[in-house]
Amino acid sequence: MTNQEIMRIAMEQSARDLNCRAEDFLRSENVIVKSYIGPEARRYYKEPVPCNLVSYGNNIVASVKDEYREIVETYMERYTFYHCFETPNMLVLDEALRKEGQRVCFMAEYFLPDIDLLRPLECPYELKLLEQKDFAELYIDTWSNALCADRKELDVLGIGAYEHGRLIGLAGCSADCDAMWQIGVDVLPEFRRKGIASALTGRLALEIIEREKVPFYCSAWSNVRSARNAVKSGFLPAWVEMTAKPRETVEDMNR
Repeated sequence: MTNQEIMRIAMEQSARDLNCRAEDFLRSENVIVKSYIGPEARRYYKEPVPCNLVSYGNNIVASVKDEYREIVETYMERYTFYHCFETPNMLVLDEALRKEGQRVCFMAEYFLPDIDLLRPLECPYELKLLEQKDFAELYIDTWSNALCADRKELDVLGIGAYEHGRLIGLAGCSADCDAMWQIGVDVLPEFRRKGIASALTGRLALEIIEREKVPFYCSAWSNVRSARNAVKSGFLPAWVEMTAKPRETVEDMNR
């Protein structure tokens, strides 16, 4: 699997998620399409999605419900595409959507592996490959980044780090779509800054590639520790997303 193939697969999946074409992400001009969650979209996507803005670094592809199209189109025409994902400009979109009962909700940066950088990293602790059957007792807050209790059926593979038989770090991946598996990782606080997270992340990525799937990694823009782990593990920034949700959904999440 080459870096070019990995990027192509990611864009094809984003196209399924947004109801657009993969080549739309390579255009120099912005693209707006009708929001629709199809059967091949990422499995955790749920309606309603008023608008979702995605950029692979060339433009914005916006998947938008018809009633918000004019708002989003006006916003994207007003600012350079990469400024649309940051404050203070983002507040203009949020203010316009708020009048319609919607709010900007999710903002995230996604990483893909660089085959030239990805390699097994040394770890001072024992590492074990884990499968779905091994996760049953691990759905607790400690491992909530590596595993998702709400979508247990998607957690398919993991690697654990152990000290004298005690689990001290865990990287897990969920089969979010047919071609791509998402990696999350947790390390106990007292064992951080020892290279465990990057060793787990990188090795799990290699295991995923061996299974002919594309690993990907997501981080909030403010989570510097997570972004550093992605880079150290052999990943590089690939695309960004900003998603609006109904105001009630945002308020529930903030309670």
